[in-house]
Amino acid sequence: MNKAFVKESENDDDDLEVGMPAIPAGSKNYMTPAGHKRIKDELFRLIDVDRPEVVRIVSWAASNGDRSENGDYIYGKRRLREIDRRIRFLTKRLDIAEVVDPSVHHGSDQIFFGATVTYENQQGEEHTVTIVGIDELDPLNGKISWISPVARALTKAREGDSVVLKTPSGMDELTILSVSYPEP
Repeated sequence: MNKAFVKESENDDDDLEVGMPAIPAGSKNYMTPAGHKRIKDELFRLIDVDRPEVVRIVSWAASNGDRSENGDYIYGKRRLREIDRRIRFLTKRLDIAEVVDPSVHHGSDQIFFGATVTYENQQGEEHTVTIVGIDELDPLNGKISWISPVARALTKAREGDSVVLKTPSGMDELTILSVSYPEP
């Protein structure tokens, strides 16, 4: 296939990951030890397993001759660029990461990074969230980023306190029912 018909260039390597929130200017990239390990494991898997496998496929496809209509070659090269982009992104995130161990607050009833908090809103709905780093974000499993509006409203409050959360539909009052941290 002629490159004129392919909508990609060699300079498509912007390091912005789709769906990954940016770190606020002047802030550190806080992570829990578990989040740091997960990202390191992904990086090492990409470097040691995924990339060599794709390089092997691309090398094999290139040896088959005409590369312009060779799907294995074309898609392998595209996958290689995706892997390299992800490796650069993860490396940059790990370089600026500051690992914060939430277990140092074990037994405390004040909310800091790494706390698992159960709260109730004005409608009587109970929610349990864990405040984690930007790269550990998983709202469907109750892991919210420390920069999220809910986490910012809860931070530094104590068990039994009520905090005000600004939402698009107005103000909501959250009552903190319990605060816990992992054991050291």
